[in-house]
Amino acid sequence: MLVAIVGGNGQIARLLHPLVVAQGHTPVALVRSEEQRAALEELGAEVRLLDIENAGVDDFAAAFEGCSAVVFSAGGGPDGNIERKRTVDLEGSLKSIEAATRLGIRRFVQVSAIDVDEPVTPDAGEVWAAYVAAKRDSDAALRASHLAWTILRPGRLTDDPATGHVAIGPDVPRGPVTRADVAAVLAAVLDRPDTVGQQWNLVGGDVPLDEALDAAARA
Repeated sequence: MLVAIVGGNGQIARLLHPLVVAQGHTPVALVRSEEQRAALEELGAEVRLLDIENAGVDDFAAAFEGCSAVVFSAGGGPDGNIERKRTVDLEGSLKSIEAATRLGIRRFVQVSAIDVDEPVTPDAGEVWAAYVAAKRDSDAALRASHLAWTILRPGRLTDDPATGHVAIGPDVPRGPVTRADVAAVLAAVLDRPDTVGQQWNLVGGDVPLDEALDAAARA
């Protein structure tokens, strides 16, 4: 199947593309710059242009054409720009949800962040508060949709190599996790119907990835 990956040039997405290819699917990297095409095609992705912030739902729907699943892994990044937390993290997700619904694409996997339902401390800063609010509200919108959704909420992201061992569950406490392990979990849940309707925290752990998913899905 074709898998639309919103934020297709992000750090997690670049690790995800080869994993999706290895599963026999084609990742469709949605990016805003033609200059990113060659590097993403080398990873096995089909590249389509989409400016998340300026595109409307019609543009998202056109970019999703022919796809059977959507992975929303876009983020405004640690740039201190409060506005981009709304236009990318929240509105990008909302437009993706609406476009998928319009096209009849059922499968939708979203990368969020751990503990975004918890109150933000007064000293956290307004940029962090905006980020948390955007992720919280986008998760709520996805849960309220009729899509076959899975929400992954990673802890602090690191660039260490994949460990293949994680802790997954609705109440797993905050901790670090490699971006490579997040990508591996994203790839795994795409093909697992038993992960639909699940919202899980995701951090590094001691349990092999497939076993951790099995246990979380049974709980």
